[in-house]
Amino acid sequence: MNTLVAQYLEAWNTTEATARKAAIARVFTDTATYTDPLMAVTGHQGIDAAIAAAQAQFPGWTFRLAGPVDAHHDQVRFTWELGPADAPAVVIGFDVAIIDNGRIANVYGFLDKVPATV
Repeated sequence: MNTLVAQYLEAWNTTEATARKAAIARVFTDTATYTDPLMAVTGHQGIDAAIAAAQAQFPGWTFRLAGPVDAHHDQVRFTWELGPADAPAVVIGFDVAIIDNGRIANVYGFLDKVPATV
């Protein structure tokens, strides 16, 4: 699961559109869903649009793992952080992902720290 979570975060950090779409296809099932307090999308195209929107809102910021990966059965949870590459995180959250045949089928995201100015 550690590798899949690393690939997931890599997809969120990939800014070149063609490479990002390839990363999404590698990590997510065709009908995957992503849901957090700010958005709910389905499929590779929806996930790509969600990632592109986050990158546009936070240019140059990166998602990074912020703790251990916890998994059992076909689900995984992990805390992540978002911020400038060389500075402390500005946003912190955690995701729970449901795995289907080695790829992510559903992601449920939660936001733990979101400054009012973001």
